[in-house]
Amino acid sequence: MVASRVGRRAGRTRGGSGWCRVLLGGLTGDDRVRQPLGAAGSAAAGTADRGRDRQAVARRVATRHGCRFPQFPGIALGNDRVVRHRSTAGAVRTPCGRGCGCSRARLRCVPVTEDRSVRPFVVGIVGGGQLARMMHQAAIGLGVRTRLLAEGPDVSAAQVVADVTVGDYTDPATVEAFAAGCDVITFDHEHVPTAILRSLEAAGVVVRPGPDALVHAQDKAVMRDRLTAFGAPCPVYEVVPDEAALVAFGDRTGWPVIAKTSRGGYDGKGVWKLDGPQQAGLPFERLAEGVQVVAEEFVDFTRELSALVVRSPSGQAVAYPVSETVQRDGVCVETTTPAPGLSEEQATGAQHLALSIAAELGVVGLLAVELMQRADGSVVVNELAMRPHNTGHWSIDGAHTSQFENHLRAVLDLPLGDPTTRQPWTVMGNVLGGTEEDLPSALLHCFARDRRLRAHLYGKPVRPGRKVGHVTTFGADLDDVRRRALHAAGYLMGNPDA
Repeated sequence: MVASRVGRRAGRTRGGSGWCRVLLGGLTGDDRVRQPLGAAGSAAAGTADRGRDRQAVARRVATRHGCRFPQFPGIALGNDRVVRHRSTAGAVRTPCGRGCGCSRARLRCVPVTEDRSVRPFVVGIVGGGQLARMMHQAAIGLGVRTRLLAEGPDVSAAQVVADVTVGDYTDPATVEAFAAGCDVITFDHEHVPTAILRSLEAAGVVVRPGPDALVHAQDKAVMRDRLTAFGAPCPVYEVVPDEAALVAFGDRTGWPVIAKTSRGGYDGKGVWKLDGPQQAGLPFERLAEGVQVVAEEFVDFTRELSALVVRSPSGQAVAYPVSETVQRDGVCVETTTPAPGLSEEQATGAQHLALSIAAELGVVGLLAVELMQRADGSVVVNELAMRPHNTGHWSIDGAHTSQFENHLRAVLDLPLGDPTTRQPWTVMGNVLGGTEEDLPSALLHCFARDRRLRAHLYGKPVRPGRKVGHVTTFGADLDDVRRRALHAAGYLMGNPDA
């Protein structure tokens, strides 16, 4: 019953656009099927019905053969139906060999233990920061085990995950040994060399997102080239080999100019706003080997937005409401969801843009598209991230399904959850390291003042400007919701008058 229900939900519908389900808070679409059904679609729908009939036959036969069918159904897309069931024999992603029709119905079987209990999925997370910590928390509710490749024994996620390997994610042997026994590998950050990931894939390890997609979050030059060719709105840019080329770019496009290192930058690091030719040498100082400088025109934006989408290997996708983000010194300090004053047309356009990019790049898991909005309402793509993102932390308490849970569902190819909001407004405030070092004690004041406040501390030592936690508030009055969030975040940073 579960499998057929998923099949109907994820497969083509009768009438309407006939697209595979892509949820945008009530809108539907598909990242693969880009044409209305028409006559061809009606035929496809009939084929899909026949596919369901074949599944029903396979289910009855599988039941007679003692196969457990299914625990985690796959997602159906168009005519290519993929359904999992669990068998007492067979290996991962191979027919069970019991004559139950698995191969005819395109079923992927996974083994069960001797006592016929099902082994839980094991997700390997590379990186031990707060994103991995919150991914682990989401995994608990799904019955999923997590393994961690961490930079040290006391980093944020290593404090809560039981199965931790401490090692270097740039060492092929370390990553290969860590991946053994994992059903899928995913990431807390984008810094794992793609050559290592390609080796894992060649050895049969499932990596999501894969290296062909991840490189666009690792290298800004590659990202700009691909997005521009795809037709996504991007600023004028150029990879500049030296200071003279940067000056020539600025003279041609106008000053100021934004310069970025192609790799390694985050939270404002590796980014410069250059007001004139006299500053053109700054990006080339201490430039790491193999890293390029990307020059971009200065975009006179009025605010920054974030569009988060999640996409599964089967092509199912969901889009979260677009958030407004506030940055200070290149670091996100506040998000408001949904973005105030954003028209329905603008919000839907941003969601469709993010979904199109995810499909074009073949992203599996969460994709965050950071956008700059101009005064005329148009947007320009700023950055991409292919992992849970700071601008989606609000979803833990403010959405029906958090970004962390949906990311796990996607990399495991499970049906995706509802991304819509629980309340009219949700505000997330980042807690940055300040003068307050005893954060747990400071929470006493915050909880006493606001019983609806939600707080998340990351277990990280307090350092100035470091992200050590976040708070979330929600409700119907935006001014009140924002005031509560900013007070709590400010108090935890050592500002009692916030």
